Amino acid sequence: MSIWWGEISIAEFGDRSRRTLNESLGIEVTRIDPDALHGRMPVDHRTVQPAGVLHGGASVAFAETLASWAGHLAVDRERFHVVGQEINVNHVRPGRPGTWVHGVARPLHLGRRAHVWEVRISTEDDVLICISRCTLAVLEQPSAYQTPEQRS
Repeated sequence: MSIWWGEISIAEFGDRSRRTLNESLGIEVTRIDPDALHGRMPVDHRTVQPAGVLHGGASVAFAETLASWAGHLAVDRERFHVVGQEINVNHVRPGRPGTWVHGVARPLHLGRRAHVWEVRISTEDDVLICISRCTLAVLEQPSAYQTPEQRS
């Protein structure tokens, strides 16, 4: 049984990410399972630190992006909007340049007013890079989403 409310295509995530941090970092949604959202982010000049490995802040942005998109999918978008409230990230291994990191967001708690999502970020060989827990507030109001044209 799916945890998602309604449907959204992977292409829509790409469209909605235009001219945002997601696009700047190369973050992509790659798959929607009945209970998880998958994505990827390149380890390249946009996402590495001066030492040449994946920047911890890029991992945090990737984790919060996946958790927020997943929360967005898990609510009635006509009545609710989700926003990040708290995030915790533990970096356990470096991400190497020239590769992709892959993230999977799964719910730990889907409440009426708050969600808690676990996001695991791994190498292409499924070696854990970092683990995150992100809390989202569920707000009873229309979405503040704007199209890229409206943001101009």
